[in-house]
Amino acid sequence: MEITTDLIMTLRKRTNAGIMDCKNALKEADCDIDRAGKILREKGILKMQARQDRLSDEGSIYSYIHPGGKVGVMVEIASETDFVAKSDDFTNLLKETALQIAGMKPSYIQKEDVSETVLEEEKKLLLKDLDLSKKPPEMAEKIVEGKLSKFYESACLLEQPYFRDEKVKFKNYFNGAAASFGEAVKITRFTRYEIGQ
Repeated sequence: MEITTDLIMTLRKRTNAGIMDCKNALKEADCDIDRAGKILREKGILKMQARQDRLSDEGSIYSYIHPGGKVGVMVEIASETDFVAKSDDFTNLLKETALQIAGMKPSYIQKEDVSETVLEEEKKLLLKDLDLSKKPPEMAEKIVEGKLSKFYESACLLEQPYFRDEKVKFKNYFNGAAASFGEAVKITRFTRYEIGQ
């Protein structure tokens, strides 16, 4: 049986483990999702997720409608305590994140959220657009990696330049703001709507 994206995502939802951890566990378990979950538990992958699991108990959802009503965003940021989630600084972080999503149009939160299928398609498009036949394989690989880096910068929220200061990555802004809370804070999901899209 082939390891499909759906299978990986199902295991990920059940275990909250990383994509590559899920893929490797499925490979080791011959695509048996229950056995793969057991493998992840045995390897302690789930224990590493314990702190992130606490995040789902608290947090806040913020909605933003751009003036003119053509673009709307909903973003959820999780925290460990309601004390942090109710603070003005947390609300400001939610607002800045929503504005970033509205203006920069990301599709994913982080690089790890991009599926292998999407990455393979992106690589195929890059190879089709670039004539790398005359380049040494090592150089061609570096060129493709550089182009993939640009893809991540446009498609992944945390890799994008921060809209208020393009010299700063959004993840650096977010992590800096989150550090002031003294507890784990994480963007858990977002949705962006745009008229005509």
